[in-house]
Amino acid sequence: MATRGSRLEKVKRIFQQFDLNKDDGLNRAEMAALVVAVNPRVKFSDEQINAILDEVFRTYKEFIDEDKALNLDLVAGEGEDSIAEASTSSVADDRAMEPQKKQRTAAWAASPNHGIVFDETWKLVDDLEILVKRLNTKQTKDGKMKNDNSDMYSDAGWSREFGPSSSEVSERVNWVESGHDYAAFVKELGGLRAKADGARSREEAFDGHMAIGRVLYEHQLFKDGLVSFKRACELQPVDVRPHFRAGNCSYALGKFGEAKEEFQLALEAAETGGNQWAYLLPQIHVNLGITLEAEGMVLSACEHYREAAILYPTHYRALKLLGSALFGVGEYRAAVKALEEAIFMKPDYADAHCDLASALHALGDDERAIVEFQKAIDLTPGHVDALYNLGGLYMDMGRYQRASEMYTRVLTLWPNHWRAQLNKAVSLLGAGESDEAKKAMKEALKMTNRVEVHDAIAHMKQLHKKKVKANGGSNGENSFTIVEPLKFKTLGSKTTSRQELAIALEIRAFQRLSRLNRCDVDLLMREISDSDVPLSFSGTGIPEKSIRKNALEGILRRLLGFLKPETFQEAIKAINERILSVLDDSGLSRVDIGMFYAIIAPICGGSLEKRKRVAFEALLYRPVNEGNGQLRKSDATRYMKTLRAIYFPVQGSSEILEIHGDSDASMVSMTEFIAMFDDPEFGFGILSTLMKLESGDRVRHGHYVCAVCRYPIIGSRFKEVKAHFSLCNQCYSECKVPSSVKQEEFSFKEYQREAEAAKDKFKCFGSKKN
Repeated sequence: MATRGSRLEKVKRIFQQFDLNKDDGLNRAEMAALVVAVNPRVKFSDEQINAILDEVFRTYKEFIDEDKALNLDLVAGEGEDSIAEASTSSVADDRAMEPQKKQRTAAWAASPNHGIVFDETWKLVDDLEILVKRLNTKQTKDGKMKNDNSDMYSDAGWSREFGPSSSEVSERVNWVESGHDYAAFVKELGGLRAKADGARSREEAFDGHMAIGRVLYEHQLFKDGLVSFKRACELQPVDVRPHFRAGNCSYALGKFGEAKEEFQLALEAAETGGNQWAYLLPQIHVNLGITLEAEGMVLSACEHYREAAILYPTHYRALKLLGSALFGVGEYRAAVKALEEAIFMKPDYADAHCDLASALHALGDDERAIVEFQKAIDLTPGHVDALYNLGGLYMDMGRYQRASEMYTRVLTLWPNHWRAQLNKAVSLLGAGESDEAKKAMKEALKMTNRVEVHDAIAHMKQLHKKKVKANGGSNGENSFTIVEPLKFKTLGSKTTSRQELAIALEIRAFQRLSRLNRCDVDLLMREISDSDVPLSFSGTGIPEKSIRKNALEGILRRLLGFLKPETFQEAIKAINERILSVLDDSGLSRVDIGMFYAIIAPICGGSLEKRKRVAFEALLYRPVNEGNGQLRKSDATRYMKTLRAIYFPVQGSSEILEIHGDSDASMVSMTEFIAMFDDPEFGFGILSTLMKLESGDRVRHGHYVCAVCRYPIIGSRFKEVKAHFSLCNQCYSECKVPSSVKQEEFSFKEYQREAEAAKDKFKCFGSKKN
């Protein structure tokens, strides 16, 4: 047992080590460092540290000065036993007496929970630091090293505690992995790993590989760090930390699938490991959420951010990420709430201000959005996202000059930002600066050859031609007039009515956003056949097969597996806003899977008959119809009303009120279901018009240009039989006509390219015959 003298000497040495200002006492900052050091297995939050220090100040307030937490004489007299016992239960006191160890490597090595345990590991770390420094010197000397200053971009939310340090976030190192220098480094690194494997115990080997991995990660040698963390996983498979850090490395390398697997393994280990890993759980959820977002799985990411915020209520990053993800799926009000919470905890969080502004703009609160964007820019003057989005807001408000100023600032920070250059050109055009707009457009074309730039240039030329014509006196400034719908008449049974076309065009726009038209119904039918969703019960006790929205997102990822992550994220947003918001009427984030399949079947790819059949089969999958070859009529009616509520926006609010309460128990066959489906008044008879739009997407009508918008006509052409002008689908559906044409009513006939081509061929044949 240690004598009183030896205890006092040990405590004295510890106090001297932590008494940085040498005033024979510990102030709050010095005391905080001591608390952390003597509790290496506990991960303290800032709030917990402050609470401990407050208690110390209250307990010893009679003995301490205003700015000192503990005095050395006081410890020697009263507090030595408890502090000595705490220090002897860890290696913190040994590290305290060897300050040179803490100075020769990164701060993480001496921190609790992530520090070095064995003395031999320190030797490995020292040797590795020398190797990295040597590699850095050689690559810098040869001009191979390049740093990427990315401080102007929005923070991805990666944990400061467990991700790259703040200096690394702003300056990323690009190591050159080819050449003799790097090969020599890898060879010597292999020797250090062999030393770690040759340790006296499995625990010491684990400590060595974890430390090697951490040093490599800190220096952004992610690929080599991943090797070390993988080896640590083999040594201690149930330890959370190596899986967590392997996930961090994989994410940094862009291997999002592997990162997700490692984080999921870390999550499983943490949840089964009791309170030992409780401190790390919130960060696992956060980093797993970020990785899922990188794969486009935003709904799933929301679940993990939400869980992190529940486990750690003051985790402002989790709340910011939750708000940003909710914004990404179109849940704007919930996004505003989460982002406001994050800002309340951290008022100088520029990224949160930026995303809050975007959410407010989506809700139509533009004035407040401008204030929030400006706060983000004031906090981070080079914040590209805030500047770019503020430019878009000014564009939407018609403040084109201010918008062009924002895009100019973006281009100063990011000269190759082609979207900013294109938007600058458009805003200059809106501000009436045509010559400057042309110059900006040419610059955008130099940056990229994307179709958006070509379309913008073509449209600008059309506007210029129309302006020249207007100056000639044959046309007024207003190029079109919107007439009353009753004045639009159709000729022939094959000409689509304006109202029907307007609805079909909106559904077609949703198809493009959701990309569901690129998912064949055969693939959907296979998913229905393979689904094994357990029964659940709603508040009414009716059995149903419902799944959480994030699980449904996984199914959609399989169906739309050909999409890139960012495109899939756009699709999920469209589906969530249009479909899931209606199906999740309880607000519990659960969706009836059979009804969902039936809702999307009509707008997936495939023949008309197949789409109807798959919708029927999806409804048979529901528990109320399962085991029957027919549907309950009440369920078929509910389906039709839900379908119309989702896809017919004008009627949706009134239709959805009538969905509940239908109790017709009679059965409906496939033939009867199709008859209900094709009903133009109560079903989805518009599907034939939708399919006409799908087939006409790439059909152009030669030299024909819409008389209103001046774009080449694609799809159906609507010709006015008296005035002989032609309209495109969109302008016809919006009742637009050239302002120069004055008539009491307008009669249109629909032409499709195939019919026109056949007509032209017949004319040619007749002229030859004559």
